[in-house]
Amino acid sequence: MAVPPPKVDLPDLVPMKRALFSVFDTTGALDLARALHERGVKLFGTGSTAKAIVGAGLPVINIADLIGFPEILGGRVKTLHPKVHGGLLALRNDPVHAAELIEHGIEPFDLVVSNLYPFEKTIATTTDFAHIVENIDIGGPAMTRAAAKNHGFVAILVDPADYGAMLETLAENGGATPLAYRKRLAAKAFARTAAYDAAVSTWFAAALDEPAPAWRSLGGKLAETLRYGENPHQRAAFYVTGEQRPGVATARQLQGKQLSYNNINDTDAAYELVAEFDPALAPAVAIIKHANPAGVATGASLAEAYERALLCDPVSAFGGIVALNQTLDADAARKIVEIFTEVIIAPDATDEAIAIVAAKKNLRLLVAGGLPDARAPGLSFRSVAGGFLVQDRDSGHVAADDLKVVTKRQPTAAEIADLVFAFRVAKHVKSNAIVYAKNGATVGVGAGQMSRVDSSTIAARKAAEAAKAAGLPESLAIGSVVASDAFFPFADGLLAAAEAGATAVIQPGGSMRDDLVIEAADAAGLAMVFTGIRHFRH
Repeated sequence: MAVPPPKVDLPDLVPMKRALFSVFDTTGALDLARALHERGVKLFGTGSTAKAIVGAGLPVINIADLIGFPEILGGRVKTLHPKVHGGLLALRNDPVHAAELIEHGIEPFDLVVSNLYPFEKTIATTTDFAHIVENIDIGGPAMTRAAAKNHGFVAILVDPADYGAMLETLAENGGATPLAYRKRLAAKAFARTAAYDAAVSTWFAAALDEPAPAWRSLGGKLAETLRYGENPHQRAAFYVTGEQRPGVATARQLQGKQLSYNNINDTDAAYELVAEFDPALAPAVAIIKHANPAGVATGASLAEAYERALLCDPVSAFGGIVALNQTLDADAARKIVEIFTEVIIAPDATDEAIAIVAAKKNLRLLVAGGLPDARAPGLSFRSVAGGFLVQDRDSGHVAADDLKVVTKRQPTAAEIADLVFAFRVAKHVKSNAIVYAKNGATVGVGAGQMSRVDSSTIAARKAAEAAKAAGLPESLAIGSVVASDAFFPFADGLLAAAEAGATAVIQPGGSMRDDLVIEAADAAGLAMVFTGIRHFRH
């Protein structure tokens, strides 16, 4: 049975008389303390926070002196005491609580300023288990939750960004905080401790190699409120988890309009795809539309790679996202801005390239500082009614040495290079996925169809249309290779690719009818390789 609510009325305005500071990040805290002191608020502080306040020339009472007990265990215990938590949790207009406060010599706090040990930053900079554990805050979350629970009387600040608003609120309300304001602060405080605990539990599960812990929590910090979601009637916001994986969440936006929900989703898809291609080996460009590649290519330069990617589907590229695996240079920038593009993302950009893009004031330019590791472990999430699905990020990787030739004809060296290229692209195409590629560039992409034959047909049609748009005499698929994200259950999809002009095929294999598909490939004179790995992407 749930605990019944107390039979007391909560006050609206609570005068600010006593404030407790306990912060790891002192940003703005000393200015806030000074402003509160000038308002006549008595200051209390823990350990190093109290020392910092004293160093700023302000009077402060150390919590150790208040409770008559020093910090112990290397600072692990300093606020876990009835004189602290009693002062945070007491319902001041409850006669029993009020009497107990007097009996035990406890005075209530009106404000708590607290932020936590930097656990999220710690796990981003070290893998040392003991060091990480020591940066799990205990007293801070306990104190924060206590203040938030008792928001009827206590205000809680967990974000330096809110310090200015607190001073404005006090000025507007004669040195007091209104109940509605304290409720908003409490909600933010509970969200902060929840996200903190989510980071701890997620790290612990990973450290123990536990793929399915009994409880799974998600946490994130608001990066920005978005104008709307996928459609204008849907509200949306962008949260960051603190994971230091280069991409849209960590990138600096140098110019352009605010990113939309769809921009963020598509930019993430584009950058994850282009990261499949090592920048030390060749420049690569991916053009994304609705989270699917419209064209992907490598080249002697970024400009050439972009032109080759654009050739694959110039119609779909209009209004798309362009991702590059090397620093955006002036030549590539000039090419990209020739058509309407929503977003460009790259590890970096030259000053000349930035100036060229600046001429398109609405075009968003993002620099991520690096490329994500396509082989790094991680988790991906998807909501379902009543819950969510969790799986490992698809970090599967296929190289030429991993291929198993299953046909009579061996693929040529050029075909092998294109087969590996096409399969890496297919990994990032919505299933069912078919990708035609030639000379390190996609020439036709079929995505998201219920039938693999339909995907193959669409990709072939795209290749023919692209050739026509470029004034070429024959389909781009002639002499290409074809990749399938999953096995061909029947020979029909394979034969459709052969009819389109493909000469070699890469697929996972594993169908009950593999023998029949191999026979069909042999009859068509195709070379075919199996990867043993599937790349479904729903």
